[in-house]
Amino acid sequence: MGLNFRFAIVSDLHIALPHTIWDNPSRFHLVEVSIPALEIVLKHLEQLDLDFLLLPGDLTQHGEPDNHAWLQERLSQLPFPVYVVPGNHDVPSLHATEKAIAFADFPHYYRKFGYDNPAQLYYTCQVLPGVRLIGLNSNIFDAEGKQIGRLDDRQIEWLKQVLAEASDELVLVMVHHNVVEHLPGQSRHSLGRRYMLENAPELLSILRSAGVQLVFTGHLHVQDIAHSQGIYDITTGSLVSYPHPYRILDFRTDKLGRKSLQVETHRIESVPDWPTLPQISRKWIADRSFPFMLRLLTEPPLSLPRATAEELAPSLRYFWADIAGGDATFDFAHFPPQARRFFESFGAISNNGTPTPIDNHATLLL
Repeated sequence: MGLNFRFAIVSDLHIALPHTIWDNPSRFHLVEVSIPALEIVLKHLEQLDLDFLLLPGDLTQHGEPDNHAWLQERLSQLPFPVYVVPGNHDVPSLHATEKAIAFADFPHYYRKFGYDNPAQLYYTCQVLPGVRLIGLNSNIFDAEGKQIGRLDDRQIEWLKQVLAEASDELVLVMVHHNVVEHLPGQSRHSLGRRYMLENAPELLSILRSAGVQLVFTGHLHVQDIAHSQGIYDITTGSLVSYPHPYRILDFRTDKLGRKSLQVETHRIESVPDWPTLPQISRKWIADRSFPFMLRLLTEPPLSLPRATAEELAPSLRYFWADIAGGDATFDFAHFPPQARRFFESFGAISNNGTPTPIDNHATLLL
């Protein structure tokens, strides 16, 4: 019998109870809407015949114990299984602080949501007969205590063993950091590199060898589906950032045994006290975009003079918001040729220049 199942993805929730919300003039996350937005999503998902829900990291604003405790209690009330992995915001430091849990504490909060062994921050479980989920931890700390997006050697060896034992199952992988580039030159640019898994090439090689095709990520806060040599990296935008998306996915096997994944995107259009949420959050990003656009213009590969960058940056005011929405196309005909090619390459276009809108709604043939 072929595999047929339905699941959902909600990413980068950044849950923040009112008493934990901190303010900063450059904060991108509208954490004020985190709980009401999640409640709207869960109400919708509870009406569906879901097999499970995936939450690929950044569950909390910044690792606050109260926010982790609230979320695990809320998830325990759902009528379907939920599986989580930690994001960089969930475990911001190796040791506990006045405001955040310790790195090693994370599995103890989510023992009902994948972590049957609280001694490690990664796991595997059979979510359905013939379907195995691998939840990876992409957060480690160097000797100076700096957080890095990387799989450590011990986890890599564990992963190889799990994959060897799962040769007859469909394997789904969930990890917070991106493993395939979702932006042009993402792994080489300082702005994009921190969203990539440092040892992504090693992980991709291991997954390809095992025939894994589907990886689900977050972190980047954009709607995007990227493909690399047989592997799809489906990254889902943040629930607290424009356009406040979540995904519902159907895995299907037809009568000839051909497998496909149908991806549908839904968006939160309003929450109490925020009746025009997408318009507000799109402007919120735009109002904070200028320093980042200057960096894109003045750093390699463009390396434009500061004066030129300041002239062009206002035209990029909504550039990141449009990328976050997925399936964007761009026209910067008034830019210098090199800059025009660079920024238009971020659009949802194929190598021959044809629009390819697959980021929000698509059927992937596997």
